[in-house]
Amino acid sequence: MTQSTDVAAETQAPAAGQAAPDTVPPYSWYALSVLVLVYVLNFIDRQILSILANDIKADFGLSDEYLGFLYGTAFAVFYALFGIPLGRLADSWKRLRLMSFGLALWSMMTALSGFTKNGTQLTLARVGVGVGEASASPAAYSLISDYFPPRLRATALSIYSSGLYIGGGLSLLIGGLIVEKWNAAYPGGGPLGLVGWQAAFVAVGLPGLLLAVWVLTLREPVRGAMDGIESKPVEKPFAGFFQELFTVIPPFTFIGAARRGMGALAVNVAVAASIFAAGYVLTSLLGSGAGRFISAISDQWLFLGVGLYSVFCWGTELRGRDAATFKLIWGSPAFLTTVLAYSTVAFMAYSVSYWGAPYAERTFDIPKSELGFWIGGPGAAAGFLGVILGGAIADALQKRFPSGRVWVILFGMVMPLPAMLIMFTTDNQPVFYIANFFAGTLAATALGAAAATTQTLVLPRMRATATATFFIGTTLLGLGLGPYLAGYVSARNGDDLGIGVLATIGIVPIGLIAVLAAIKLVPAAIDTMRERAKAAGEPNL
Repeated sequence: MTQSTDVAAETQAPAAGQAAPDTVPPYSWYALSVLVLVYVLNFIDRQILSILANDIKADFGLSDEYLGFLYGTAFAVFYALFGIPLGRLADSWKRLRLMSFGLALWSMMTALSGFTKNGTQLTLARVGVGVGEASASPAAYSLISDYFPPRLRATALSIYSSGLYIGGGLSLLIGGLIVEKWNAAYPGGGPLGLVGWQAAFVAVGLPGLLLAVWVLTLREPVRGAMDGIESKPVEKPFAGFFQELFTVIPPFTFIGAARRGMGALAVNVAVAASIFAAGYVLTSLLGSGAGRFISAISDQWLFLGVGLYSVFCWGTELRGRDAATFKLIWGSPAFLTTVLAYSTVAFMAYSVSYWGAPYAERTFDIPKSELGFWIGGPGAAAGFLGVILGGAIADALQKRFPSGRVWVILFGMVMPLPAMLIMFTTDNQPVFYIANFFAGTLAATALGAAAATTQTLVLPRMRATATATFFIGTTLLGLGLGPYLAGYVSARNGDDLGIGVLATIGIVPIGLIAVLAAIKLVPAAIDTMRERAKAAGEPNL
């Protein structure tokens, strides 16, 4: 980013203390469109595993349980873990540069997935995809909050979030076509010995390198200017990044704890031991008599244990280093209940979106190209429609009710349930497609509302960190546990994915408690945000 473009961006933003403009500059919409493209590619690279799942299962001899771990936990833990330091970097460095570098990394790792020879190699590639993608949304959420005034924030974030559904749908269309065409042209394997599913990974990974260059041409907006709280530039942004990195990466976490004193080290060691003891117990209990599934179970709880322990280390370090940020995020019941509420939506939605295509392929014996057309296309339209309508309704309700946006989260949690039940119990193929469309549309309504609510609960300088925290919930709980649980139940019920996915509905009571609490807590938290931050030592107020 050149100095001239930084100055140009600053001249288009209101000065600190001034109200946000009534009109949004056309450039903001242009920048948003590029960010949407990034998110589309993000989810093409992430979601393409769905249409390829049955082929990978056959070639590598994997179980549904391991496929759930591969899509969910292997990706989610490192996505959440690296989202912490990358979120900190997005709060202090050039967000567009960070996003470009991350995009290049996850695109290369997606392409490399096509050259893997076993489940372990593919797992490592998925970890790399997770690390790269962890840079995208913390930077994007922060950028959008500075490109658009508060009155349009949920709408803008919903438009950005539509990339999730467009990308997810396109991944099925593109992946299905590539696999069928490639295998038809090269029945015994094509150039470099690649089979269809491997060629699909390479084909969707490489375009991201070109998009990364495009992202670098965008202008960086002034941080906080839209809210009249312009944040001062950070002199040494990477110092905070590396400090955060060593805070969340074992075994460096023990060094960080020791620096705070022997008492802090003792607590840290006790928490680590407790988490991994719990993982060992879960592996022993759930793996009893499972034979070939032991590896998937041990990997699941090992990865998840690392993630939970790292989050604990980060939280305790943040509390001592930046009390104001800790107070408004981890010390805020309103923030935490909002995150938990949406995480239960993600728990079910990720399971449906991942397992829907493999379920239909097994149940109805549908060719991949047809599957991609009837699930991918309508799925993209459903998600786009749901997230846009949800964001617009959330903004409209927020003008009338203090918890207007949170009510939309409740809607997105409850309303998809009948469609899910129909989708995974019907033996009628058209009914399955229709139910899939409505399940996707209704679940998507909650995302923009939840994202905008969390952004409203923190100060501008904290937004990327808040986004990283938001995605900790949606990934560790939603993505890390939902698809795995569905695969685990399926594997123990004769590979019945219908039973597996419907088992995820059991999370709803927890979600209802969380969302009802958020409805009560959010208005007061917004009203007292600055006072609580100032009391915690916030220097910018």
